[in-house]
Amino acid sequence: MAGKEISKEESLSLKGYRHACHIMLYADTDARLFGKIPMKHIVIHVNVSDPLCYPASLVVELNLLSPQMQMRFDGLLGFPGGLVNPAEESLERGLSRELWEEMGTALEVTAEDHHSSCVAPSPPHLITHLYCKRLREEELQEAERAAVLTAADHGLEVLGMVRVPLYVLKNGGGFPSFLSHSFISNSRSQLLAALRDLGLLSPGELDSAVACAEKIRHGPQP
Repeated sequence: MAGKEISKEESLSLKGYRHACHIMLYADTDARLFGKIPMKHIVIHVNVSDPLCYPASLVVELNLLSPQMQMRFDGLLGFPGGLVNPAEESLERGLSRELWEEMGTALEVTAEDHHSSCVAPSPPHLITHLYCKRLREEELQEAERAAVLTAADHGLEVLGMVRVPLYVLKNGGGFPSFLSHSFISNSRSQLLAALRDLGLLSPGELDSAVACAEKIRHGPQP
């Protein structure tokens, strides 16, 4: 469910709509999965004709840490953020306030961090805004710690922060498996669009991961 994309200016001119603002945080890292696989370099390509086959030799560089999402109170995955009333505060100020409540950290969000706005497919009369902000690794790690130790919503509206695995394992684990889970509203399409537009994954890599995720979700065909 992607929704209809519109400009932020147009979205603010619409009457009778609520505005939900969320953010994708990401950073560079030198971390290695299991002490062997460089997290910033590994993406195993998927064979499009058979998305459950993964040649281990097909590796491309990926110079970014897994972006952050969160497990919500309703069991769905989504980005940090929430509802903002643009009649009372700017979208960016409202999002910063929501981040303080959900992550326990004072993170300044600016208009330059805006990525996209769209009319959500559900619920009705809702416009979703996604912001993307690149942090230093230590800033991201501190935000993760604060989300557990000081955030008012931890364990209530937010059950925990989650890193998106931008790699593929031979059994379909990693990014395709992550995409097979359930997401709130259009946050899955927001994630895919942001990864594409920021150059974190190529369109071909995204298409392959989505195809594999559908096979995982529906199970092997007889």
